[in-house]
Amino acid sequence: MKHIHFIGICGVAMSALAIAYHKKGYKVTGSDKGFYPPVSTNLAEAGIEFYPGWHVEKMTAKGDPDVVIVGNVAGSENPEWQYVQENKIEYLSYPEAIAKDFVQKNSIVCAGTYGKSTSASILTWVMLEAGFDPSYMFGGISLNDIPAATIGDSDYSVLEGDEYKSARWDNGAKFFHYSPTHVLLTSVVWDHADVYPTEKSYVDAFTKLVSGIPESGLLVVSEKVSEQVIKSASTQVITYGKGEKNEYRYGNVETTKHGVTFDIIHKANTYHLITNSLGDYMADNMTGCFVMAHQLGMKPEDIIKHLASYKNIKRRLEKRFDGDITIFDDIAHSPTKAEKVLESVRKIYIPRHSERPEEIEESREKKRDLSTSDSLRSSSARDDEPRIFVVFEPNTGNRKPASLPGYDNAFVSADEVIIPKLSRVKVDEDEQEKPIYGKELADTIAKTHHNVNFIPDDEKLVDYLLKETKKGDVIAFLGSHGFRGMIGQLVSRLSE
Repeated sequence: MKHIHFIGICGVAMSALAIAYHKKGYKVTGSDKGFYPPVSTNLAEAGIEFYPGWHVEKMTAKGDPDVVIVGNVAGSENPEWQYVQENKIEYLSYPEAIAKDFVQKNSIVCAGTYGKSTSASILTWVMLEAGFDPSYMFGGISLNDIPAATIGDSDYSVLEGDEYKSARWDNGAKFFHYSPTHVLLTSVVWDHADVYPTEKSYVDAFTKLVSGIPESGLLVVSEKVSEQVIKSASTQVITYGKGEKNEYRYGNVETTKHGVTFDIIHKANTYHLITNSLGDYMADNMTGCFVMAHQLGMKPEDIIKHLASYKNIKRRLEKRFDGDITIFDDIAHSPTKAEKVLESVRKIYIPRHSERPEEIEESREKKRDLSTSDSLRSSSARDDEPRIFVVFEPNTGNRKPASLPGYDNAFVSADEVIIPKLSRVKVDEDEQEKPIYGKELADTIAKTHHNVNFIPDDEKLVDYLLKETKKGDVIAFLGSHGFRGMIGQLVSRLSE
């Protein structure tokens, strides 16, 4: 039995990959800094051996592994990683493993700045329900109770195509490993400044992806993507969006606390869709998946039925508490993603002021400087209307000085922005651009927002939210990290 060891097994994607290999009959083991539910639970229930820390003697207890899959958590001083290299054991990065065992003849890659994980999970669900049995991978925990990765038995694969670097030794985008024949491209808005120091370098990665699709393949692309990227394609191109020029359109979008409803229009046919997924941007994601599924030969009526039964993935406007106060958790870790999420939250909870033109204009003109971290200010919303509080932590790339212009007006849909203590970022000694931290980020956002606070103490932040919020208010936690249990503390205290 082939033995695969994972260095850094506790991430959502890596653990899903490990379980997929285990189900195919491989002996799988893994190590990581720590283990927490639901990942630890999923690994244990699958029967996978794992342990905290980096221990060569445990990794090699029954002999050297045949293959080691190395996560980005493995630094140069990691003893397991050192042993692998010194003993010339075969090793793969996460995307290399996907390319080796998941990518099929018909390789469908869902890519884009935002919407790629969701779109990959939507398309996977639709294809599974239609009986395609694809190999697949998406970076999230499905609320439809399907694994995040599976090696199927057909010649189709559906993969989330991440533009972030593949490994510590490979700065190329993950999606370059997946040999796509079909690409669903949702968006291209500069992100990950730690890997792509300029907007051009970021756009170039997607241009290269699109240009690599074979002539016999297909590019399904949102109208929001620039012509510069689209024109690099040498394959069939189908656009989707709200505009009349698109072959597939969507419209009549209505968003409520229960989900988004909308119409998909193709030629003379209109298909009405009622979903339980929150966020009006889900209409865009689902339309893109509809197009791809339709082009793969599925009947529109069947696609609509499968889309309606889709339940989303965790941390995508996931409602963590629904009482006098509503709490959402979302992975939106960039200003662009945060802006989209907050726009949807405002439309759902404060539809009378979803546009707020006067506040947008005010935030553009008004600049505030936070003199101390204790300068907590109350929200300016009227006493008789709900308010939206956002707690935001960006990913590493959006803490680079080059990314700061992207924060202009990104939070105008929130009544108050709170920056918590930000996670430490490892920085190479020769790196010239140092990451920004909480106070500096708060100051940056405050240049185009009237109400920004920096609260670096988690306990004080929770107390502040409990004190300041009232019935009808919404709290949105946005970021790629877990907020150190603050959401759970809030939920627990609000439930008392």
